[in-house]
Amino acid sequence: MKFIKQYKEALSMELREHRSSFLVYMVLRLLVILVLILQIFNQNWENVFYALLTLLLLIVPSVVQMTFKIELPITLEIIILLFIFAAEILGEIDDFYLKYSNWDTMLHTMNGFLAAAIGYSLVDILNKSKKAKFELSPIFICIVAFTFSMTIGVIWEFFEFSMDTFFAMDTQKDTIIHTINSVSIDPSGAMTSISDIKNVMIDGQALNINGYLDIGLIDTTEDLFVNFIGAIIFSIFGFFYTKNQDKKNIAALFVPRKKSKERDYLELVKKNEE
Repeated sequence: MKFIKQYKEALSMELREHRSSFLVYMVLRLLVILVLILQIFNQNWENVFYALLTLLLLIVPSVVQMTFKIELPITLEIIILLFIFAAEILGEIDDFYLKYSNWDTMLHTMNGFLAAAIGYSLVDILNKSKKAKFELSPIFICIVAFTFSMTIGVIWEFFEFSMDTFFAMDTQKDTIIHTINSVSIDPSGAMTSISDIKNVMIDGQALNINGYLDIGLIDTTEDLFVNFIGAIIFSIFGFFYTKNQDKKNIAALFVPRKKSKERDYLELVKKNEE
């Protein structure tokens, strides 16, 4: 119980550390609570789950900082908070994924960029550690950052596929296409092309979608591709940031660093109670 009390106090201090990010957090938290109340009245329990999940995710940046003793730049922390709100509340509950075709693309590009920044920082902190007995080159650090970002992107697509397969969801959004190229149609295995598809029948019932339905492959490939773009963009910035140690480089706004002792709130709370 004592540790839980200390953890809560330290978490409160962590949340309030930066005025701007705390303001963003409070505004988003209030909006999510309003959405939660509305969804409860509407008895939309799936959206209630998304709202509760969002409330939990909004404190994750502070939990990570406090637990792993790292400092997130204010810009990075605010963007992460906005990203969570955009993905869960706007994307899932307000159906922005369906209303705006590029919404998912924007978020996956941003995810690629942010994940590369996090991967970069993991290696950069180790590289600057006094305990480390090696010095990694800028290009190696950026390759690790890029690889880390792409791995996160792949794992997320595995998650979406699993949700669709085992829980009958549609997280891998379908795409209407008008051309099929396949070797599975002809019994001999010859390549068969069908173009200008306008009508599709399943068990005698028309789909009425003016084309053929690709069930997730195109969506997954596009998500990984824009993740790739985001990862590449940060890796380029990260390379020059490491090489020149230029604090004006845009990468400096997104690279977490090791916490200083005076900002290690959990340790400070423990010491104050001794």
